[in-house]
Amino acid sequence: MASHDPNRVIIFDTTLRDGEQSPGCSMTPPEKLRVAKALADLGVDVIEAGFPAASRGDWESVQAIAREVRGPVICGLARCNRDDIEKAHGAVKDAPRHRIHVFLATSAIHREHKLNMAKSEILKAAVEGVRLARSLVEDVEFSPEDASRTELEFLAEVVSAVIEAGASTINIPDTVGYTTPQEFTEVFQYLKRHVRGIERVVLSVHCHNDLGMAVANSLSAALAGARQIECTINGIGERAGNCSLEEVVMALKTRESLYGLNTGIHTTRLYPTSRLVSTITGMMVPRNKAIVGENAFAHESGIHQHGMLKHHSTYEIMRPQDVGLSRTHLVLGKHSGRHAFRDRVRELGYELGEAELNRAFEEFKALADKKKELFDGDIEALVLRAGGDGGPWHIDALWTSATSGAAASAVVRLRHNDGRAVEQGATGDGPIDAAFKAIETATGLAVKLHSFEVRSVTEGEDAQGEAIVNVVHNERSYRGASISTNIIESSAHAFLEVINRILSTRSGARPAHAQLSADAATVRAAV
Repeated sequence: MASHDPNRVIIFDTTLRDGEQSPGCSMTPPEKLRVAKALADLGVDVIEAGFPAASRGDWESVQAIAREVRGPVICGLARCNRDDIEKAHGAVKDAPRHRIHVFLATSAIHREHKLNMAKSEILKAAVEGVRLARSLVEDVEFSPEDASRTELEFLAEVVSAVIEAGASTINIPDTVGYTTPQEFTEVFQYLKRHVRGIERVVLSVHCHNDLGMAVANSLSAALAGARQIECTINGIGERAGNCSLEEVVMALKTRESLYGLNTGIHTTRLYPTSRLVSTITGMMVPRNKAIVGENAFAHESGIHQHGMLKHHSTYEIMRPQDVGLSRTHLVLGKHSGRHAFRDRVRELGYELGEAELNRAFEEFKALADKKKELFDGDIEALVLRAGGDGGPWHIDALWTSATSGAAASAVVRLRHNDGRAVEQGATGDGPIDAAFKAIETATGLAVKLHSFEVRSVTEGEDAQGEAIVNVVHNERSYRGASISTNIIESSAHAFLEVINRILSTRSGARPAHAQLSADAATVRAAV
């Protein structure tokens, strides 16, 4: 899908594949579809929707995205074997534009310690994998896993062979975040000099952030000729994460005079998309995160504030509006109507279906009765929770009691989608601990609490509190989040969301890395 514009950089988003592999960031199929639609609205060129061979659940999620999301190329990841490639094809084939992305490790470390394969075997398997994929689809991408630690001569040999076999995109991954900008530039320059047919393909880059250089390395590759950048929303991904989409896109836009490159991203949708992914995964965006963090456009220093009053460019190299971050504070109220609410939701960069809008508006009216003042952050929180799938358990009622020097107690009444109602009490070290224990007993599922955080969504004494719960169950981590003016209530809802996620994986809608066999587990570190 090379563009006619030689300065156009293709944005390949792997939030739903590599990003979801970040511990605790697994998503349900409806959540994946919601994120995919947001990515399409954002203007990404390629969505890597998952690893179809990993599980039936992941195959179905990729297929649903291929059938329902229009605009981007829908891509499925596969190892260089027939089963993976055929499953990837079956999952993505219904998309108007689709791609199979095949990979195979090439570095000496991986050849010896993971694959136990000689160079000749690697070369043969890579060529056969690309040829098979090319017989099924026109758009084939190949990644030599751990390319940044592969001998340059062998890397060029493999890349030349897969281009001849039919690959149209060649991705050079820094799989373990090992390289530096100067080294990576030299890798691309070497390949451009020594690879046969390299002018016929799109060069791509995929960087991890282990040394904090994923964005810098990706930009260096772009200067050296890469015209596809693989990245994730909020930089989520394995270990320290991936190249951050919002950071690399805004670097190209803000410094266009330096890079001379452009993308098709609608940057005003960066902030809403970031918040959506953060809410669904429960992975909170740090306040000081570039581009989309709460402090990205905040100025507290007196000198900075004085300069900003004179002209925003004194201390802002981009405007908050450029990334979709509103600076409106007090908005609407309990007498505001549905049309005003819908208009404000759209101004914040969100589109809701009729059912979701109705649900969010009802919650808005209920919240307006509790709070003196409502802010954009309050509305945003309602909108982001409106698209959740919610089941199978729901809280009908929660009672808690706590006094100094005595054990706290909680009683929870839960309702199941099948019509069952369960009421359960428990005691604990505090009302939140007691509520968690009551929910565990009522649902029959015990988990180990790993971390628990509460933060204010907006300002004021009546601000909503966002609770984020991280638990471990069967050696896997899960996250849940919820928002309410009552932090005990938001904590209980976040904990129940975790329980629902675990139960959903048991029922078959499992995320890619939940069902990987020992053989398929190699994908967790792939590209």
